[in-house]
Amino acid sequence: MTSILPSHPQAQDIQSLFNRIAPAYDRLNDRLSLGQHRVWKQMTVAWSGASPGNICLDVCCGSGDLARRLARQVGPTGRVYGVDFSVGLLEVARQQTADSIQPLAIQWVEGDALNLPFEANQFDAATMGYGLRNVLDIPRSLQELHRVLKPGARVAILDFHRPSSRFIRNLQQWYLDTIVVPAAESLGLKQEYAYISPSLDRFPTGREQVALAQQAGFAPVTHYPIAGGTMGVLVAQKPFH
Repeated sequence: MTSILPSHPQAQDIQSLFNRIAPAYDRLNDRLSLGQHRVWKQMTVAWSGASPGNICLDVCCGSGDLARRLARQVGPTGRVYGVDFSVGLLEVARQQTADSIQPLAIQWVEGDALNLPFEANQFDAATMGYGLRNVLDIPRSLQELHRVLKPGARVAILDFHRPSSRFIRNLQQWYLDTIVVPAAESLGLKQEYAYISPSLDRFPTGREQVALAQQAGFAPVTHYPIAGGTMGVLVAQKPFH
């Protein structure tokens, strides 16, 4: 399989950002979500419909936490491909998988979510965790997921959202400003984590994501708000016909 990396200058900036945060990525996720990200990721795996023996894909796999959960779900007869364009995060993913007590069938692939290095109709299920918000072309990313999934397969996409409630939205912003960014600053990563707030402002709402997934060819499509609407999981199925 070939690695097709983004050439757009903004994509290169995002790639550099994730390479810089790679060493602290998991530690900060645990601290900033109070460990709840594990629950949300397990829900995402369940909504993907992954089953024992399946061949699955985790796009924007980062440090590999979601891919490892997929691998445990598909078991020794299945296989998972974890794709990311951050070399730093992929190295963390490889190391953590090597340190795992349980053998996991995962292949790590350096590649671009907008040009996945796989043939069409290849995967039984797919996931994406905190990646859709960072791609430069959300419709293209959804089209690529649609292309590589088998007919009838589902993708489950977990990400941060701006909640519809003004009170919860203000609470979320307070948390980002007073907890998240200072925690990142203590590790020398203030600017890298300050990007979260503007990325949330640009990110489509759950309803808009449903429409984009339908335009990409998925049906049915459902968006599940979780954690008071500060998170959400988009679940989309590729039709059989």
